[in-house]
Amino acid sequence: MTAAYFTPRTFSFLSELAANNDREWFLANKSRYEADVKEPALRFIADFSTPLAGISPHFRADPRANGGSLFRIYRDTRFSRDKSPYKTHTGIQFRHDAGRDAHAPGFYLHIQPGHCFMGSGSWRPGGPALRQIRAFIDEDPQAWKRASRGADFRSAFELSGDSLVRAPQGFSVDHPLIEDLRRKDFIAVAQLSEDDLVSADFLDAFTVLCRTAAPFQRWLCRATGVSY
Repeated sequence: MTAAYFTPRTFSFLSELAANNDREWFLANKSRYEADVKEPALRFIADFSTPLAGISPHFRADPRANGGSLFRIYRDTRFSRDKSPYKTHTGIQFRHDAGRDAHAPGFYLHIQPGHCFMGSGSWRPGGPALRQIRAFIDEDPQAWKRASRGADFRSAFELSGDSLVRAPQGFSVDHPLIEDLRRKDFIAVAQLSEDDLVSADFLDAFTVLCRTAAPFQRWLCRATGVSY
């Protein structure tokens, strides 16, 4: 049996970091971060490249230590009141090759004590992409319903994210899909447990979730004019 990527030590480190979020503690424990969080994540990314290619050739599993699929542990505190220097979770995004940032369509894994999940879709797409998505819903509502409300999809995922308070410009508040049109995020989330993450079968389970999300991801790619 293949050894697990993530272990209870992964979650122990992240829990302790949340309680000791300062540079002195992190530097004293950086070897634990490397061994129990970063290195397992990079191995997971590298090993997922083959299954991901079978799901879509247009998403990337990039195992580089910097600038790849693994998000940095360091927080950008320049414009935040919270000056804690480190993230208390680990994020991995398998982005579309047409995108360059976290707003691009992608598959996502969030690892945090008590709050693990797999995500699919586009978080906070830019104005042009957001308008394209809303127009695509309006032009073919049945295709959107098939992508976002299929039985297999909804058995594992729920739509998540923020929404506008009012109807977006150009759409009536009485539109039958106004709740979807008001969305600012087009993401679907499958909740995971820590036991899921530390299982030796997690790579296979994550692959199954990505395949289940494929119709939603394919629809989103078509809506924004990129290949799936």
